[in-house]
Amino acid sequence: MMKYLKRYCDILGPSGMEDAIREAIIEDIKDSGAEYETDPIGNLIVFKKGKNRRNKKVLFSAHTDEVGFMIKYIDEEGYLWFDAVGGIDRRVVSGKRIVFCESGINGVVASKAIHMQTLEERGKCEAISEMHIDIGASSREDAKKYITIGDCCTFEPNYEEFGNGLVRSKALDDRFGCAALVAMINSELEYDTYFAFNTCEEIGCDGAKEVSHRLRPDIVIALEATTAGDILGVPKSKCACSVGSGAVLSLMDRSTIYDKELVLLATEVAKEKNIKWQYKNVVAGGNEAGVYQRAATGARVLAISAPARYIHSASNVLSLSDMQAVADLAAAINERSFD
Repeated sequence: MMKYLKRYCDILGPSGMEDAIREAIIEDIKDSGAEYETDPIGNLIVFKKGKNRRNKKVLFSAHTDEVGFMIKYIDEEGYLWFDAVGGIDRRVVSGKRIVFCESGINGVVASKAIHMQTLEERGKCEAISEMHIDIGASSREDAKKYITIGDCCTFEPNYEEFGNGLVRSKALDDRFGCAALVAMINSELEYDTYFAFNTCEEIGCDGAKEVSHRLRPDIVIALEATTAGDILGVPKSKCACSVGSGAVLSLMDRSTIYDKELVLLATEVAKEKNIKWQYKNVVAGGNEAGVYQRAATGARVLAISAPARYIHSASNVLSLSDMQAVADLAAAINERSFD
């Protein structure tokens, strides 16, 4: 998994612009013997034959998109006004370096400098609608040579390993999940298995809706990143999960009550294989599992997540060992027949 991780994180691909990451994944699985296709909205759907067939259709899913920004206006001075693509906390935006997907142009997110703020404005975070992007243009005409309304950008690629086995990067949510699935596809499988690399998870899981109707899976295992709470000032009772404590199994979030038998199976497999794991002990967030559970004919669902500090920011922080635990647990679960 790790040999794909940095390359996938460095690719620019906010919701609706996942072509580059999809093509990278295709390049990495084309010699695996798997069958694959791209559907009309950009999902990559893969089928890999195993040594045996299952009675049930099992799908492993990860999303290819990341959070980002879309340009909505260019002013007379050449500054770019924008809105968020996906759920981004405005506190993590100002001052960040960004890169445009279409042109590769660099810029910086700017807001009113502190020495120009009124006393009432100081100490308050501006709304994203009040921020702008500076690409060094001198006028609207100059900016329009490089940028048009509707262009998208993301945080600048910044993958780095640091500390005691940690990684910081944009887009670890959910490029690590994509890397884990690619590693599974390139391995020898015990059973026939489906895989989905979905678009537009960050704006409502649109890709998963299409995959649900196309494949109608019986069982879905979603690989995701989830918010860790092991940061300064968060009490243990509200710490959803901790970086370095292993793969995260969710019982319930704001969109899903997970299949109890699948959660029990995951805990049993983790113990059997000596894979480090933890429960997510706060009901918060959601992911594609909720869509798979409700769409088409419905499916039994399980989420295996890696705890992430500072999720949906320029510097997600995850543990290499946690990501490997998620990959190992997913691969081990896929050795079961589910009969």
